[in-house]
Amino acid sequence: MAAEANSGKRVELWFMDEARVGQKGRTGFRWWVRGERPRGLCDRRFEWAYLFGAVRPATGGDFALVLPEVSTGAMQTFLDHFAATLAEDAHAVLVLDRAGWHGSRSLVVPSGITLAPLPSYAPELNPVERVWLFLRERFLSHRLLEGYDGIVAACCEAWNALTPERLRSLCAFPYLAKVTS
Repeated sequence: MAAEANSGKRVELWFMDEARVGQKGRTGFRWWVRGERPRGLCDRRFEWAYLFGAVRPATGGDFALVLPEVSTGAMQTFLDHFAATLAEDAHAVLVLDRAGWHGSRSLVVPSGITLAPLPSYAPELNPVERVWLFLRERFLSHRLLEGYDGIVAACCEAWNALTPERLRSLCAFPYLAKVTS
């Protein structure tokens, strides 16, 4: 449908999601002596930020923003900045879940983007979920983050450590192998 509506443009398949990152982190997995709990850092503060990310599994392309909240306004900011990075001859099909702010009536979707919601209750179909797991396990667990600025810095550091090869590997879902983009 997006290809027919945008003839003459390359159609790119992107996947998008957001993750909350904050001082109440999770511990992740760690090798330790059986029957004992591993030592770890514990933070009792309640500050966080949201990492909005989009990946293109075919090429390992990525785009991310760290925003202070999830809302229709934050989603609008993400879409506007994402649309600005697209090539003139490209149209992005952005696959996302059915969060309320993704389908809000007050959301103005830029002309170079088509939103394609996943079926309800099917996060396992979104490759970005694996990216969040990887970032939490490798970069965002077992850390004390100093305030909002520290959280933003940790999110940026973690996202910038991703390479196109790593993203292609994380997002290599069998059903996507049949899609050429």
